[in-house]
Amino acid sequence: MTGRIVGTGRALLVMAAIVMMNVDNAPAESGQCGITRKAVAPALDQLTWNRLNSAYEKISEENYTEAFDQLLEMLERAGRDPYLQAIVNQALAHVEWSRNNYESSLVLFEKALALDALPDPAHFALFYQVAQLYYMQGRYPEATERLDLWFCVAPPESITAAAYVLRAALFVQREDYAGALKAIEAAISQDSRPSESWYQLKLAAQLELEHYAQAADTLEAMITHWPDRKTYWVQLSQINHRLKKEEESLAVLALAYRNNLLEEQADLLYLSSLYSNAAIPYKAAEVLEKGIRDGVVEPSRRHWTLVAESWYAADEMERSLAAFEEAGKTARMGDVDLRRGFILVDLERWPAAVESLDRALEKGGLDELKTGEAYLLRGMAQFNLGNLDDARADWSAAGRYEKTRDAARQWMNQL
Repeated sequence: MTGRIVGTGRALLVMAAIVMMNVDNAPAESGQCGITRKAVAPALDQLTWNRLNSAYEKISEENYTEAFDQLLEMLERAGRDPYLQAIVNQALAHVEWSRNNYESSLVLFEKALALDALPDPAHFALFYQVAQLYYMQGRYPEATERLDLWFCVAPPESITAAAYVLRAALFVQREDYAGALKAIEAAISQDSRPSESWYQLKLAAQLELEHYAQAADTLEAMITHWPDRKTYWVQLSQINHRLKKEEESLAVLALAYRNNLLEEQADLLYLSSLYSNAAIPYKAAEVLEKGIRDGVVEPSRRHWTLVAESWYAADEMERSLAAFEEAGKTARMGDVDLRRGFILVDLERWPAAVESLDRALEKGGLDELKTGEAYLLRGMAQFNLGNLDDARADWSAAGRYEKTRDAARQWMNQL
């Protein structure tokens, strides 16, 4: 073949592929992959070469309609020449791909393959493109078949990271997570700047396989690359927790909190619970109360009660009382006010204790034990305030409940 290649950009790339197809016309066999071919590519004449070059020039200029029409005309003139038909169908498929007509592109690529006239490098290269198109259409078995064959015949040095990503995605579709993991690891190893989505696929495969230790390593790498992604910090903390690495679990989430990445209620509740489990109630209360006051955590009875209990565990009684007060504002039953009453009695703050226990009994909803305790405590507060008749009445009421009867009787005897 003679003549100078004229063109730039995309036209040069595609025309270079046509040149490669004509470099080696020796018969080739691929029996080890289940295919035996003996395709011989004849040289193109100068006129045909010029027309193809012109068509690809139009493609590179995004003049797709003219390129398509020109190629159709060539196809009509190709007669019974299977090699020329295959080349033109391949070119038409590239035009349709370029203008996002993927279904038409697939049909044309398949026609080029069915002619079985292209030499091995070009013929087998089409399998990869066809596999991509099948995948885009959700036809995963066909995509897998084509891609597996391409992997079998392609030289190892020509297999790109993107090809491994496609293979991994197809493994996922048939729930072969071990295969997906192997393929995506190959893709990541080939690229100096792997895509975030590749790491996400790797992580998903590891989690499906319950390879939690490896998943933790992957998340650490992801945090290094994308430190602003809160999800990765939370996932790493959760996986460390699953691995019973409690200190690491807390440390990871606490660092995310210091980096202002935790901006949702669930995240702050989780961090607070980790502090509580680690016997650091002060931080547990601090994180959760700040979340409530910042408007991130709902100021519900349950959340304020958690804050109050954490402050109590941290021996911060005033803060605990204040949190129980907030919890009591939205509580329909008296159990929160009863809890507050217990603390106030312990602190010997008798008027406030009476007030809190009044609310507890007024709201009600207490079981027999708590009801008896509320009367018993209020009687103690009234006694210390010198209200002996009120104390006697409360202890008499407490004596009606089995679990507080003996204590009420002892206080009545003292009275």
